[in-house]
Amino acid sequence: MLTKDQIARRIAKEVKNGQYINLGIGIPTLVANYIPDELEVVLQSENGLLGIGPFPTEDQIDPDLINAGKQTVTMVKGSALFNSAESFAMIRGGHVHLTILGAMEVSQNGDIANWKIPGKMVKGMGGAMDLVASADNIIVAMQHCSRSGESKLLTECSLPITGLRCVKKIVTDLAVLEISPDGGFILQERAPGVSVEEIKEKTAGKLIIGGEVPEMVFE
Repeated sequence: MLTKDQIARRIAKEVKNGQYINLGIGIPTLVANYIPDELEVVLQSENGLLGIGPFPTEDQIDPDLINAGKQTVTMVKGSALFNSAESFAMIRGGHVHLTILGAMEVSQNGDIANWKIPGKMVKGMGGAMDLVASADNIIVAMQHCSRSGESKLLTECSLPITGLRCVKKIVTDLAVLEISPDGGFILQERAPGVSVEEIKEKTAGKLIIGGEVPEMVFE
């Protein structure tokens, strides 16, 4: 199975030159460390930062400079700071090309649940609902199964929905999957050493296998 950093490395391969990208809390924030140097992209944080760099080394830490997950970050040359109203105007105006989010559940239709577990305290829904309603491309970074071993890739989400039919691709610790327009998880790649049979067993929703499924390659 992939580590969280390996999931982030695989997602970084989906990044295209010139994109404005929002990185959600959790695994998505690690993507900033793996974007190829030859690509010019701008990372946005909904708390008011455009131009996030890699995570800081110990001597670079500035406690006043944080992302939406309250992690300390760095800024690249040309970065800008602004208030939340301007940040969400960027998001709602469709100026963010790619959103990378974590999730607790994803359905085979591309629905996502990532903000609340009933009965548990939450600080708020954050910017996820705005992001999934506005982004052209949404990639989810997540564990394939819960700690109890239950699949998080489902026919229908059981948790409160963040957005409907919005997820395009999912990268888990077991596989890369794309949402079919007709419903279903199209298996595109598998983690090194993970079999198609294991992915079948751990996917509760409809799994579509179109032939030989290659292993992910990490350079």
